[in-house]
Amino acid sequence: MTSFVGRRRELADAKARMAESRLVTLTGPGGVGKTRLALELADRSRKAFRDGVWDVGLASLEDEASVASVILGALSVPDQSARPAVEKLLDYLRERELLVVLDNCEHLLQAAAELTARILQEAQGVRIIATSREPLGIAGERVCLIPPLAVPSPAEEHTLESLEQFEAVNLLIDRARSIIPDFAVTAENAPAVVQLCSSLDGIPLAIELAAARLRSLSVTQMVERLERRFQLFTGGDRAGLPRQQTLRALVDWSYELCNPAEQLLWARLSVFPGSFDLESAERVCGFGELDPLEVIDVLDRLVAKSIVLIQRTGEHVRYRQLMTMREYGGELLARGGGYPLLKRRQRDYYLQRSADMVAGWCGPTQARALAAMRDDHANLISALEWSVNSPEEQPAAAGLASLLRYHWIAGGFLSVGRRWLDRILTQPGDHSPERGAAQWVAAWVALIQGDRDAAAAYLDACEETAAALNDGVLAAHASHWRALHRYFSGNLAESVPLYESAIAAQRKAGDTASVLTALFQLALAQAYGDVNDGLATCRQSMELSSRHGERWSHAYSLWVSGLCHWRLGQYAEARQAALEALQIQQEFKDAICTALSIELLSWTAVSESQFELAAELGNAASGVWTGLGTTIDAFGPHLKADSLRASAAVRKHLSPRRLAELAATRPRVTKVDAISLALGSPSAAAPDETKSPLTPRESEVARLVGEGLSNRSIAQTLVISPRTVDGHVENILGKLGFNSRAQIAAWEASQMRGKHHAS
Repeated sequence: MTSFVGRRRELADAKARMAESRLVTLTGPGGVGKTRLALELADRSRKAFRDGVWDVGLASLEDEASVASVILGALSVPDQSARPAVEKLLDYLRERELLVVLDNCEHLLQAAAELTARILQEAQGVRIIATSREPLGIAGERVCLIPPLAVPSPAEEHTLESLEQFEAVNLLIDRARSIIPDFAVTAENAPAVVQLCSSLDGIPLAIELAAARLRSLSVTQMVERLERRFQLFTGGDRAGLPRQQTLRALVDWSYELCNPAEQLLWARLSVFPGSFDLESAERVCGFGELDPLEVIDVLDRLVAKSIVLIQRTGEHVRYRQLMTMREYGGELLARGGGYPLLKRRQRDYYLQRSADMVAGWCGPTQARALAAMRDDHANLISALEWSVNSPEEQPAAAGLASLLRYHWIAGGFLSVGRRWLDRILTQPGDHSPERGAAQWVAAWVALIQGDRDAAAAYLDACEETAAALNDGVLAAHASHWRALHRYFSGNLAESVPLYESAIAAQRKAGDTASVLTALFQLALAQAYGDVNDGLATCRQSMELSSRHGERWSHAYSLWVSGLCHWRLGQYAEARQAALEALQIQQEFKDAICTALSIELLSWTAVSESQFELAAELGNAASGVWTGLGTTIDAFGPHLKADSLRASAAVRKHLSPRRLAELAATRPRVTKVDAISLALGSPSAAAPDETKSPLTPRESEVARLVGEGLSNRSIAQTLVISPRTVDGHVENILGKLGFNSRAQIAAWEASQMRGKHHAS
C-alpha cells in the first residue's frame, strides 16, 4: 500500500539474471528491502507466466518439514489425500508455467534449498525468485546482492536539488509524508536529513521506522538521539512481522541465525569503524576462542549472511559492517567486557603497520603503503582516539601519531593530523622518544599549514627533549624542521647551513628517507639563492631516490628542479619537470606536490604568454589547495611573491568576465581532475565514451532525451514503438543509477562536452 521508491538498477540487474537462470536469489542485510523488490519484480513479470505469480512467505514458519505444505497452501492446491506434501506439490507444478516468490528462506535454508532444487529439476515451467540473507547454494542459482539505498555523504556539500538524487532521501520523504503531508527537505533540516540517512546506512526498514518517529520528533531531534537507535526506532507497521516493528528485533533476528563463532566475530569486528582487510581481522580478532586460522571461514559465513559486506577493487578485497550491525556488535562486546582488550590489539596492530610504513618508506612500496593507510583512515583514527583517551596509553598515542607522518602529509590529512598531535602534546608528559617524535612531526604539519609560531614552539620542545635524552637523531630532526621554518620565514641564509647539518647527521644515522626530504627542501632554498646549486642538489636527490626506487621525494625534487629551470628562463625544461612530477602524482595523489607542480605550470604559461591556460591551471591549483586546507602563502614569501606576480599578469591580460567564464567551467576541481587537466587528459572533462554502459540503441535514445524529445517523439524519430522506447529509457535509468529524464539529459550533455574536449 506504499509506493515503490528507487531501485531501478537493482530491478534491471535482477531482470537480466532472470533471463539467465530459473532461480534468482535476492540477498542482502535484514531490512534492506529484498521482499519488496522481489514482489515488485514479480509483479512486473506477471504477463510472462501463463499460470500466474505466487508469493510464498516463509518468515513465520519454524518447521523445516512444512515448507512444501506452505507452498501448497499459497498456491491454493486442494490437499485431501494422504500423499506426502512434496509429491503433491511436484505433481501440481510439472505442467504449469508460473513464478514463485519464495520469501525469507534464511532460517530454513537447507530445507528451502533442497525443495527448490527438486522443483526446478522436475517442473521445467517453474521459475523461482527467492529472498534470503544468504544464497541457497544450488547449482545454476543467480545471486543478486541488494545493497542499501544510496545515501548522501555527510562529508560533502549538498544542494536541495542534489539530495533528490539519493534513494534514501526520497524514501524518507515519501514515508514521512504519510504522517506529515507537507514534510519537505529544507535548508534548515537538510544537514540532519543527510546525517540520518547516512547513519541508518540507507536501510529501507530503518528509514521507515525513523519516518514513523516524525509524529513526535523533528529530523534534527532524531539525529541527536542516534546513539540510542535501538530504543528510538520502534513502532513499525503493526501488521508486519514482529522483527519488522523495531530495529533491535530486526538485528536480533540476524544474530540468532548465527552460530557462536559467528556471533563472537561479529562482536569483535565492531572495533573497526571503517572497512578492513582480512589480515586486520585475523590479527585483531583471531585469539582465544577464535583461532586466527578460523577467521577467514567465519568471516566468509558472515558475508554470506549479509552481516558483513564486501568491497572489491580489482584483486583488492575489503570488508565492512553497516553502522547498525557494528553498533549492535559493540553492545555485545561491551557487555562481554572484551572492549579494552580488542581496542589495545587494534591499536598495536596499526602501530606496527605504521612503523613498517616508515621503516620501508625509502623504497618502491610508498604509493601502495599510502593507499593502504587511506583505506584504513577511520580505523587509524579510532585506534588513536582510544589511546589518547586512555591515560596509560599516552606514549603509544604519541608514537602512533608520529609514525603516521606520511599519512598526514602525503596522504592529505593535514588538519586531522594537526588536531590529534595538538591534543596529544597539550597533555603533560615526560621526555620520551615517542613524545619527541610527535613534537617534530607536529612542527612539520604546522609549517605546511602556515602556522609558524606553533611550529617554532614545537621545535623548541623537541630540542629540549633531544637534549634531555641525549638523542642525536632527534636533534637532527629538530635541525631539519628548524631549517624549513627559517626558509618559510624568508631567512635563506640561516636555513641552508641548518639543512646541511641535518643531512650530515641523518646520513650518519642511515636515515635515507629523511636525507631525501631534507635534500629537496635544501634545493628549494637554493633556488632563491644560487639556482645552479639548487639544480645540483636536485640531481643529487634524484640520483639517490632512483637508486632506492623511491618516488615521493623524487617527485618533489622534479618540481624543485622545474622551479630552478623556470627561474633561469628555461621554460620547456620547467614544464617537463613539472609534468613528470604530476605523472608520479597520478599514483601518489599527494595534494601538496600536485598543487605546487600545477602552480609552476601556470607560471610557465604566463612566461610564455598563454594567459588562458595559466588561468585554468591556476584555478585547478586553487581547488587542490582548498581541499588540502592550506595555501601557497604557507610556503614562504619567495613562492608567494612568484604566485602573486603570475596572478597579476593573468588579471592584466584577461577581462574579469573571461576569468569568471574560465572559473565556471570547473567550479569544483578534485586532485584527480587537476592532475588530468594539467597532463592534458581529455578524461578530465567527461567519462570515456568507449566505456559507456549503454548499447548503441540506448545511446541514440539518450541523445534524443538530451535534445528534449518525448518518448513518443523518439519513437517516431527512430521508427520504433513507444513501448520499446519506454523500455530503453527504463534500462538507461537502471544502468546509470538515475531517477529522472533530466539526469539522462545532463549525463548526455557531459558526454558531448567530453567529445568536444577530446577533438
